[in-house]
Amino acid sequence: MANILMVVSAADSLTMKDGSEHPTGYWAEELVESHRALRAAGHTVHLATPGGAKPTVDQVSLAPDNAGGEAKAALFKAYLDEIDAELSSPLVLAEVDAAAYAAVVLPGGHGPMADLAFDHDLGALLRAADADGTVIAPFCHGPAGLLAAKHDDGRFVFAGRRLAVFTNEEELNGGTGENTPWLVEDVLRDEGAVVDSGPAWQSHVVRDGNLISGQNPQSSGDVARQVLAALEA
Repeated sequence: MANILMVVSAADSLTMKDGSEHPTGYWAEELVESHRALRAAGHTVHLATPGGAKPTVDQVSLAPDNAGGEAKAALFKAYLDEIDAELSSPLVLAEVDAAAYAAVVLPGGHGPMADLAFDHDLGALLRAADADGTVIAPFCHGPAGLLAAKHDDGRFVFAGRRLAVFTNEEELNGGTGENTPWLVEDVLRDEGAVVDSGPAWQSHVVRDGNLISGQNPQSSGDVARQVLAALEA
């Protein structure tokens, strides 16, 4: 069985285009579905955040209308309660050795747009992981974290790679809308990534070598299953 690193945003707000602060964090379904599937398969999952801060769940993601109903909302909350000790004492991202892990998983929520996208420690870790062929699996807004990974000459580590990410359509019509400070899909394209999008709000997973990415919360379980398949190969 393998050690898997799950890098989670420590942000609890995102500065919007108009300068207002929008409460945010990680998206419950994304962390729960992936963490549960990886752990159920027998792997060890370690959580890490910038500074080792306890991550904040986006409360919007626990509302029944956004979680897929009362039952799912209750399930997500119960699972987060179950792993609260792990969430309360994550690893310090700057102290993590990429070589100790067979996979790096990055769930979303808008939090990664506030911190992981600009985190030099995450960038160094992802650069090392990619060089070693380690499975890297971001999904929804998690691919924002990929933007931190640059070569010494400033080139984007994942330029030319196919990936999925929360689309402009999903952001503008079901995310934070026109007040979103920047669109992750657009910035990834500008950096040279090849964005492969599926229908809005439907699971869509893209694999390009060791990079396994998902488009939205609905992709969470399928991303985890692809990670498991890659680890078993």
